[in-house]
Amino acid sequence: MKIRNLFPGSWGSNCYLVEDGGEALIIDPSASASAILRAIREDGCTPVGILLTHGHFDHIMSVDTLRQAEPTLKVYIHGADAPMLTDADKNGFAFFFRQERVWNAADILLKDGDEIKVGGATLTVVHTPGHSPGSSCFLSAEAGVMFTGDTLFSDNIGRCDLWNGSYGTLRKSLLSLRSYDGTLTIYPGHGDEERLSRALDNAMYI
Repeated sequence: MKIRNLFPGSWGSNCYLVEDGGEALIIDPSASASAILRAIREDGCTPVGILLTHGHFDHIMSVDTLRQAEPTLKVYIHGADAPMLTDADKNGFAFFFRQERVWNAADILLKDGDEIKVGGATLTVVHTPGHSPGSSCFLSAEAGVMFTGDTLFSDNIGRCDLWNGSYGTLRKSLLSLRSYDGTLTIYPGHGDEERLSRALDNAMYI
């Protein structure tokens, strides 16, 4: 499995390409569609899906442009965050800019434990609500990595004051991540990679 970060995206959000066996998954398309597709072509891969860790605007900016360029692409998001794509109040755009900005609905709604394939690799959905009701991490135990979105950063956690966020719920999600191998490398929605155990230790002091 190859992981490529196309940072910087909108609002400093990370956009990851997960490549395996000539296929690529796009996680949180905050970068421009042209940059994403150019990187995929440079690596000789075929894009097979767009995974969203959650529905805030800074992680979904290029979703519709990518779908226009690659009509077969399917967009995946946890069911609890599905309303965010089509509602500017819920996705945060109206909160920050006092303007309407919405995207087309997702194609596939995820739940905890679902699996998404890319080449010969598998990403498993780990539902970690709190930053948003459907915030999710994507785990590849075999590769030793977890994409944590805005649930967990290397030295912080995501804010909880946007639509249906909950600090108490997020703390429970963080505690649940203690059950996973602490040597996993996390790839967060903002900032640098870190070992899971160290990131959780940092978060517990917040």
